[in-house]
Amino acid sequence: MRAVIQRVSEARVRVAGALVGEIGLGLLVLLGVQNGDTDADAVWLIEKIVSLRIFPDTAGKMNLSVRDTAGGLLVVSQFTLIASTRKGARPSFNDAARPDVAVPLYEKFLALASTALTRPVARGEFGADMQVSLVNDGPVTLIIDSRSRE
Repeated sequence: MRAVIQRVSEARVRVAGALVGEIGLGLLVLLGVQNGDTDADAVWLIEKIVSLRIFPDTAGKMNLSVRDTAGGLLVVSQFTLIASTRKGARPSFNDAARPDVAVPLYEKFLALASTALTRPVARGEFGADMQVSLVNDGPVTLIIDSRSRE
């Protein structure tokens, strides 16, 4: 699984003009599921994300996690994160998991996130044409891949 994590002051996702997910202060997670990903990838990745100390403490140092701040989490599926651009000008999405594999892992990730934070998690709509808007706070943006475990 590959995730782009952005610390936001607000974020929302719309489908066909209708609001489907929204948070205030927190993290927007764009999530891509790769062929070969398992539940273990979801478990490792969500624990990593909710533990990242990327929110400021009272001294202004990045020392608090989304757990510590009671911030929101908005998770949006994005298969394009798995693109390969090695050859030519057209990205290849061959390594992105097909929906029959990706949807259950996305749902698992959401359930794990809600459990880890002990509160509901906002979400996009898998496979939909979504419009995502956000105000990146910092800006703080990280990329994490469960395969490299960095």
